Amino acid sequence: MWLPTTGPAADFAADYLTLHRAFYARTLAAADLDAWRERQLRVVLDQVSVNSPFYARHLAGVDLSAVTPQTLDRLPFTTKTHLREEMLDVLSRPLADAVFFYETTGTTGRATPCPRDGREVVASNAHVTESWASIFRHHFGDHAPRIGLMGPTEVHSFGDTLGDVARNVGSMNAKIWPYSPVIGFAKALQLMKDLELEVICCTPGVALMLAKAAEHHGYRLREDFAVKLLLVTGEMCTPALARNLETVWGADVYNILYGSQEAFVIATACRNKRMHLSQTNYLIEVVDPETGESHGSRGSGELTVTMLIDGVKPLIRYRTGDAVIVDAPDCDCEMAGDLVQLVGRTLDRIELGGRRFTAGQIETAVLTGVTGSAGYQVVIDHEPSGGDRLTVRLELLKDLVDDPAGVAAGVRDRAAATLGIPVEVELSDGLDPIVSTGAFVSWKAARIVDRRADADHETRVAQRMAGNRGYTT
Repeated sequence: MWLPTTGPAADFAADYLTLHRAFYARTLAAADLDAWRERQLRVVLDQVSVNSPFYARHLAGVDLSAVTPQTLDRLPFTTKTHLREEMLDVLSRPLADAVFFYETTGTTGRATPCPRDGREVVASNAHVTESWASIFRHHFGDHAPRIGLMGPTEVHSFGDTLGDVARNVGSMNAKIWPYSPVIGFAKALQLMKDLELEVICCTPGVALMLAKAAEHHGYRLREDFAVKLLLVTGEMCTPALARNLETVWGADVYNILYGSQEAFVIATACRNKRMHLSQTNYLIEVVDPETGESHGSRGSGELTVTMLIDGVKPLIRYRTGDAVIVDAPDCDCEMAGDLVQLVGRTLDRIELGGRRFTAGQIETAVLTGVTGSAGYQVVIDHEPSGGDRLTVRLELLKDLVDDPAGVAAGVRDRAAATLGIPVEVELSDGLDPIVSTGAFVSWKAARIVDRRADADHETRVAQRMAGNRGYTT
């Protein structure tokens, strides 16, 4: 594992990894974990209130000495809008203290700086390393698999973070980004074949585009490649979509981690395909997305995190915008931490037939039982006579589906029963490239065409981006 070698970050890493190992060995007493959280909360609050220009203003008037992990609701929220407006003023250590500089993609608003120092790198990557080590032991035993990493941009943390984790578990990794103008899909597929890569880490959308590209370039996914695992991240992947990906690739699929550029890795997957929170790094709250009322550390609502690592840019009560369900752990795996289910962004909730559905509910309604699909898109119309109507555009890969008409009929019946509105299904030979923009913009902009209203800002951004999302290069 990469470790800082000198200075305060090195001292922090030594202390942190002692705590981390005890946490995963189940030898860390609850009282000791609570003491760590309370101490780190105090360190972080003292640091940001003095050294961050934004938080000095944002927290002014709050009696920080009275704030504990149990009374976080005395603090104001931090939002994505704050980060876009305040930029480097959110930092509470000098930028020169960072060892990496990243940015958000900036596709739907101003790109915000996300530097990381040695403390943040060690603490975040340690949990991902535990996850990959456990999953690889389960699938490969003592063999260290060869890994292909397919990240979005050069200033995204994906390549550095997962490259470091691959090194931690002893695996060779190749950074092959198919949307890079230097690599492209043809070169990415050639490298996957020649290097006999056994694990591919990418977004669900890239996994589907790779399958379409392989068909276009004359490859047979199961015969020509050695891929045994798809580790997907970066956008929503419901169990229904994961199951479809498994039928397309003939590989096991893990929704491998959840996090963001701003908040790092918040949760990681276990060998049972469940997601565990990194609870040595965060104080977790689930809040009502409408009122902001905190429900505490478990329940259903919008995930809010307070970061406990006193790095360059710790965030206080950061509203992620993601709808989750957090439960107590009941898993027999090696991973520690509460369980979290991601059900979509709060902004991606859609009203259909007078009822409100999450992104996860809509994707599950469309894809449950579907195999061999290269993707889908949903079109929503308002009937002149009143009520909503859904059209599902579904692309199926050649030679993987024996009865396309039967698949279409199943989708129509199941989705109509689940969503409570009329549903039609169109089988498509090629979907609009906008469906590949989910990780950059949003699931809703990529997957939903809502004709009941004018296109919003995110949809317009996704439409512009789609022009450069081909897979034939």
